[in-house]
Amino acid sequence: MIYSMTAYARKEVKGDWGSAVWEIRSVNQRYLETYFRMPEQFRALEPVLRERFRQRLARGKVECSLRFEANPAARGELSINEGLAAQVIKAAEQVMHMTGELSRINPFQVMQWPGVMETPEQDMDALNHALLNAFDDTLTDFIEARGREGDNMKSLIQQRLDAITAEVVKVRARMPEILEWQRERLLSKFADAQVELDPARVEQELILLAQKSDVAEELDRLDSHVKETNNILRKGGAVGRRLDFMMQEFNRESNTLASKSISTDITASGVELKVLIEQMREQIQNIE
Repeated sequence: MIYSMTAYARKEVKGDWGSAVWEIRSVNQRYLETYFRMPEQFRALEPVLRERFRQRLARGKVECSLRFEANPAARGELSINEGLAAQVIKAAEQVMHMTGELSRINPFQVMQWPGVMETPEQDMDALNHALLNAFDDTLTDFIEARGREGDNMKSLIQQRLDAITAEVVKVRARMPEILEWQRERLLSKFADAQVELDPARVEQELILLAQKSDVAEELDRLDSHVKETNNILRKGGAVGRRLDFMMQEFNRESNTLASKSISTDITASGVELKVLIEQMREQIQNIE
């Protein structure tokens, strides 16, 4: 399958611990680059997430974000650290005795002392496990979206390949007629100039002209490039760089064909080939 580097996926997951939303988006990039936005308490997951991206993606600039909202009820009932509370009260009584200012100790001030009031620690292992499972589901949706977009690109590229083949067939069919027209045109010029030339020399000039105008090699190479590009598309996977190389080869042959243009029909075909190649190249820039 062909995969696009441009895609988006979003998944929300809920549990007793609260709710979380994963979002993954990407654009084209020469290599694989990953960026993360998530609460600090989950930063330890970043190396794991980066490795999972690396295992399943080859190219693209990928942005991954996590939004997390804890469930207050999940913290459980408040409890008092009685030992610490007793120490705080004793220390407060000693301070009051030393200052001579005896007063009633405010219990709410004691409760505000760090560590006096306790809540059960959240099970981070279970929470991380749930978040990673949700991430895997999001990543699967993300890759499927890349695949759907890749299928569309593949169809567009194949349409252009078929159009290139049609142009090659058209040029090849016109070449005998064009070469004959060139031959008659050259002989007509000689006749108009009333120049008497040796028949062998005339034939030699005609052969040289035909060789300069012959585009059979370029047409054969274009056919070969079409076949190879179709083979790459069928193979699938991370083929963006190979397809980009093939576009360079297509451009080389179309430029040579245009430089040998000897009729308006061939010129028009050369222009059409360049348009088709550029349209393919634009699509390929987004293929993984």
